[in-house]
Amino acid sequence: MAISEFAKNYHQKMFPDGTSTYLTTDPEFIERFDNFAFDEVINQAGAQLDDKTRFLAILSTLLGCQGIDEFKVMVPAAMNFGLTPVEIKETVYQAVAYLGIGRVFPFLKATNEILTEKGVKLPLDGQATTTTENRREAGTQTQVDIFGDGMRDFWRSGPEESRHINLWLADNCFGDYYTRMGLDYKQREMITFCFIAAQGGCEPQLTAHAAANLRIGNDKQFLISVVSQCLPYIGYPRSLNALASINKAYDNMNQKG
Repeated sequence: MAISEFAKNYHQKMFPDGTSTYLTTDPEFIERFDNFAFDEVINQAGAQLDDKTRFLAILSTLLGCQGIDEFKVMVPAAMNFGLTPVEIKETVYQAVAYLGIGRVFPFLKATNEILTEKGVKLPLDGQATTTTENRREAGTQTQVDIFGDGMRDFWRSGPEESRHINLWLADNCFGDYYTRMGLDYKQREMITFCFIAAQGGCEPQLTAHAAANLRIGNDKQFLISVVSQCLPYIGYPRSLNALASINKAYDNMNQKG
């Protein structure tokens, strides 16, 4: 079997205590997949990420595409590359705002089981910085920090019958999640981009969050690198849609600039 030495070593670092049974049942597939995902993709010039960022993006992408079995495999691998229990939990929590609890609950359950098996005491230290009294104001400020001053009154905008959704975006989506410690704004916008890209069918929101990433310093090449590193986990169609959203957001920003 012609699996490259780099792919073998990377796989060994991800799973130091295990040997894949698929080497026996699906040797030709594993040869091609491992060489692609664990060598060619990782080492693509100009599209590389540090290991922690790469695994943060991968876990977010697996949440978005509902890859629960692969998520269970990759959480321990992510920890072997330095991702902390807090960073993993914060990713799962924030996913609820973009995927809904119906899709995220199995991932929360799996995360708790994996952390418990690894001897991590739950609950983790609290990361909340807001209260029920100030979450709306803090959420609005977070929206302003990320999207610009035009978001300052967004929470009370729109038709009266649906205005409460804009309020919820401020107090719940941003006030309850983005204000938490454990991940910074850049990381939170990156994982949001991954949630939306991986679930598909939300290209207007994907373009908006590509623009938010660009605005706070996750530049175009960084976003392309994120898509590139996550492509083995979501395939080409959704990756190409994500690239189109990045290009659209970038072009719109330059036209305004």
